Amino acid sequence: MDPSVDPAAIVHLVDDDDGVRESMQFLLESEGFAVRAYAGAQALLDAVLPPAGCVVIDLHMPGIGGLQLQSILNARGCALPVVVMTGFAEVSTAVRAMKAGAVDFLEKPCKPAQIVAVVRRSLEQNRQALEAAAATEDAERRIAGLTPREQEVLALLTAGNSTKEIARTLGASPRTIDVHRARVFQKLRVESLPELVHLTMAAKRGGG
Repeated sequence: MDPSVDPAAIVHLVDDDDGVRESMQFLLESEGFAVRAYAGAQALLDAVLPPAGCVVIDLHMPGIGGLQLQSILNARGCALPVVVMTGFAEVSTAVRAMKAGAVDFLEKPCKPAQIVAVVRRSLEQNRQALEAAAATEDAERRIAGLTPREQEVLALLTAGNSTKEIARTLGASPRTIDVHRARVFQKLRVESLPELVHLTMAAKRGGG
């Protein structure tokens, strides 16, 4: 098995063509990917989708088509990267899917190497997004654990103020500010001002 493939990540493959679906599932599983195959959009919509993975959708399916399925997933807040496939060389349709948030598209007949590469890129994008979300949550939790005064010191520190400037702003002695500064660094588990800035930027990405 390819060590770069996250065993927790699932490739959700949606295609009404049994032959295409089964051959793609075989290909991806032989490359070490975990695959769940669906014969139609509704089957995917009825499934529970874990946060790690991606969705590969055929655009041309009876009932709920690929673009409509993508729209429903977006409305549900599904964060899994979406790859769309078209068998009619309809680049304009694929572009519409990309504008709606799809990360890539494949034209049938898809070359095996291309399928594997696109899926791997999608899973890597998903992995990075999950890591960033986890970092944001961790940063928000650490900052929330500071006292109100420590949060004031943190805000002034990351705005580029010196200890003396912070002391004047808060009406405290520089020695007191040094104590608060040391506690902020200790509680947030950082060792330098650049680390502190990165942590607060991570928290702000989550709206904190």
